[in-house]
Amino acid sequence: MGIYKTSNFVLLFSNIICECMQWPGAYCDSKHSCCYPETGKPVTDFTIRGLWPEYKDGSYPSNCDPNSVFEKSQLSDLMTNLWKDWPSLSCPSSNGFRFWSHEWEKHGTCSKSQIDQHDYFEAALNLKKKVNLLQILRIARIELDDGFYSLDNIVRAIKNGIGHTPRIECNKGSHGNSQLYQIYFWVDSSGSEIIEYPVPPKGICASKVQFPKF
Repeated sequence: MGIYKTSNFVLLFSNIICECMQWPGAYCDSKHSCCYPETGKPVTDFTIRGLWPEYKDGSYPSNCDPNSVFEKSQLSDLMTNLWKDWPSLSCPSSNGFRFWSHEWEKHGTCSKSQIDQHDYFEAALNLKKKVNLLQILRIARIELDDGFYSLDNIVRAIKNGIGHTPRIECNKGSHGNSQLYQIYFWVDSSGSEIIEYPVPPKGICASKVQFPKF
């Protein structure tokens, strides 16, 4: 599957790039609970957790340019999509600026070339458009219905959908159940295609995983 590239931009990160998608139903059904953004309850869909460079051994650079601070003025045309697809669910309720600032300063500043903030956030949004996880799971009859599904079936469904093995991360819900929480996939350093992760992906999940409602 090819990855959409923004005009005049290629993801020139260190080696490979990881995008993490988060299921808000699992985030909110935990001991920490959640707070909806100031814009209201997010749509029922996976949301972006982050986009970051990784080395092929699984480590990653961070906070590469302390002088590059987040500037929301650069993102005015992306704001509606950021509120929809990359909301902050942490408490107290917020407008998301603190969350995005953290992601830019920790991860976005670590490109080989000095990509700007607009390109960084637009790239993450476009990757989400290309990888429709909710649709991929529904095709495999894995529904957000509080039911329990085989972890192997979830991995297989996503691999069939994107062509490569994802990493699945689970959390424990309020009743102690292992829940589908975060899904990671990787693209190459040019941002042109999804790739298989060089190190076998590992996550902490039970063999049966709950897909909580949201």
